[in-house]
Amino acid sequence: MTDLYHYIGDDLSVSATGDVLQVEGLDQTSQRILRRLLTNPGDYIWHPNYGAGVGKKIGTLLDVRAITGLIRSQIFLEANVARTPAPVITVTAISNGISVRIQYYDGSTGKLATLAFDVNR
Repeated sequence: MTDLYHYIGDDLSVSATGDVLQVEGLDQTSQRILRRLLTNPGDYIWHPNYGAGVGKKIGTLLDVRAITGLIRSQIFLEANVARTPAPVITVTAISNGISVRIQYYDGSTGKLATLAFDVNR
C-alpha cells in the first residue's frame, strides 16, 4: 500500500511534475510511526483507539519507563516494524518536553532505521 508523503504537522508534498508525492519504504514506515505516536486516542474519528497520545504526556510527571513502554506497544502495531531484533527506544527529558529516539529494523526493506523527534509544550 502506498501512502501520500505527509509528515505530521506539515503540508502534503508535491513531486517535480506537480503531482501529490507518494511515499514508500523507510520514509513510509517512519511517517506511520510518528503519526501513530503523536495522534491522541479518540482524535481519529474512524478509529477511536488509534494513537498513543505521546504529546499528552508533556506537562505531567515524567515517567520514562511508561512512555517507553507505550511507544514500544504502539510501534509494534505498525506492520513494517520488525519484532526482532527489538527496537531500541530512548526517551530523554528536555526543557519543556521529551526527546525520543527509536532505532528499528524495517520489515519491508530489512534496513536499520532511526527516527528521532522532540515533543514540547
